[in-house]
Amino acid sequence: MTHVLIPLYEGVTPLDFVGPYQLLHALPDINITLAALDGNEVLADGLTFGALGNLAWIEGCDILLVPGGLGCIPALETPRFLAEIRRLAKGAVYVTSVCTGSLILAAAGLLGGRRAGCHWAFRELLGAFGAIPDAGRVVHDGKYITGGGVTAGTDFALSLIAELRGEAAAQGAQLLLEYAPEPPFQAGLPETAPRSVLAAVNARLCDRIADSKRRIAIVADQLRSAD
Repeated sequence: MTHVLIPLYEGVTPLDFVGPYQLLHALPDINITLAALDGNEVLADGLTFGALGNLAWIEGCDILLVPGGLGCIPALETPRFLAEIRRLAKGAVYVTSVCTGSLILAAAGLLGGRRAGCHWAFRELLGAFGAIPDAGRVVHDGKYITGGGVTAGTDFALSLIAELRGEAAAQGAQLLLEYAPEPPFQAGLPETAPRSVLAAVNARLCDRIADSKRRIAIVADQLRSAD
């Protein structure tokens, strides 16, 4: 039985973990646990996730899967949360993330000198923790597998399933969920989005990114001081 642990926190993006959860849940011999600090309910984009495990009570896992979201900054500013991530990562066969979840792994001191994926708008912030930003949709570096932004979680999960059970199992899960995307627009990346759309999204995010950069610099300084 393979144990997958998904730690949640306030402000996590649901699709970051629900997509991978659905694909992994399609496999036999997979046990998936959703957990949070103190087992508290988590509010995520208007959805409430309850009946969660208590992170501190979970002895270990085979796969640690950290989702992202705008709440990742308060999460990585929480020493208790980072301590649990470090502890659980030590014994995991794979340490993984989706979207800005890689910033949490990096803040926990797990990605120094390693390549990692992240949402395009926040990817460069990985460098504050010594990680190497990578534009790949799914990035492998040793036991670390990190996905790009939000919807990349589906591709990440298929890649992870291929690692665990082989390509046929991954293809079977893909077929079961009818994952055959045909987006009506090619605007999913800064390189392909119309300039006006990119400008509008950048304007929407600029204050958030500036605030995240400032707060991450503080956490990174604390991490270096602790070494």
